[in-house]
Amino acid sequence: WDDFKGVDLKGKIAVVLVNDPDFETGKGDFDGKGMTYYGRWTYKYEEGARQGALGVLVIHETAPASYGWATVASSNTNTMFDVVRDDPASVHPKVEGWIQRDLAVRLFKDAGLDFEALKKLAQTRDFKPVELRGETLSARYAVTRDVITSHNVAALLPGSTHPDETLIYSAHWDHLGVGKPDANGDTIFNGALDNASGTAALLELARGFAKGPRPERSVVFLAVTAEEKGLLGSEYYAGKPLYPLATTVAVINMDGMSPFVPSRDYGIYGTAKLGLLDDLKQVAGGWKLRYTPDPKPEAGSFFRSDHFSFAKRGVPAISYSAGQDWEVGGVAAGKAEEDDYVAHRYHQQADEWKPEWTFAGAARDLQVLYTLGMQLADSRQWPDWSSDSEFRAIRDQSAAERK
Repeated sequence: WDDFKGVDLKGKIAVVLVNDPDFETGKGDFDGKGMTYYGRWTYKYEEGARQGALGVLVIHETAPASYGWATVASSNTNTMFDVVRDDPASVHPKVEGWIQRDLAVRLFKDAGLDFEALKKLAQTRDFKPVELRGETLSARYAVTRDVITSHNVAALLPGSTHPDETLIYSAHWDHLGVGKPDANGDTIFNGALDNASGTAALLELARGFAKGPRPERSVVFLAVTAEEKGLLGSEYYAGKPLYPLATTVAVINMDGMSPFVPSRDYGIYGTAKLGLLDDLKQVAGGWKLRYTPDPKPEAGSFFRSDHFSFAKRGVPAISYSAGQDWEVGGVAAGKAEEDDYVAHRYHQQADEWKPEWTFAGAARDLQVLYTLGMQLADSRQWPDWSSDSEFRAIRDQSAAERK
């Protein structure tokens, strides 16, 4: 699939659609309603940079984006963060932004083009870029650049037999800091669930592995910074790893653990095609747990937590998620709690510890994740991506380094 057909984008602004070509049809060469990495807006910026584009403008449409224009308008309006890169231009064009669909329709009309007709054509392999003749973009921006330092924290349990092969458990330790006061005058964004709970889970797993039998492969417990600023801590580690990614067996990420009763089901962030998920299903079956697929695959949740920094470099990686079918109260109770959290506590000051929390669900889920990790660490198994996964090819490039 080649969207460019040899068209030179150097010095030009690329106007692109969000999501994948088969989102509307539900079937095709990508993942239907499930967003692949190629449909993610960050990938479109990165590919624009690789093609030499001066800028990339993503056309917003609510359904394929999975959120309204208000979300776009309120995002990235303050200080922007990125890791210090050796070659920033390789992943960022000079101009990155979104435009509303109505504006795109007008631009196309002014250039004598039919937006809807070209959008339909862009859903096929035959599409070739067209020029918006007579349309130009002027942009002026002043940038004040500063460099700050934060820290990832890593702990290593060396393997007894294959210490050069590594399994990683990860969680982000950061949250949003201090902001404007809410209705109660609270200015502190505590992040109890997002992600002090995941950080606590990481520490408990480390304690469990340290007390148990030494695994054959090394196990790394990685607490990363700046997830809330764009997965920056994990991006930095994956770009400059302490232990080679080629011989990193898998990454198991924890971004929010259940403080409630155990659930009868579980899931992962987003959708993914990889053997690691099959391994998780097999292990979770020992607790008679049921896998529940992501109910909103078009949202691209797979790309929104720290495991993704590894996945896009080929390392099999997932983020575990507790299910909503609670052992006490069923789906009704689980969904009600999830909806309340999203509406009233997620990324708000109210994400605070509650004395009624038992963390019984998290305790059970950690048994599952410990067992999964120990099974991988004590095996010669190398989980892989499915043959049709967008991450398979990059993993295959280092296959000779895995024995």
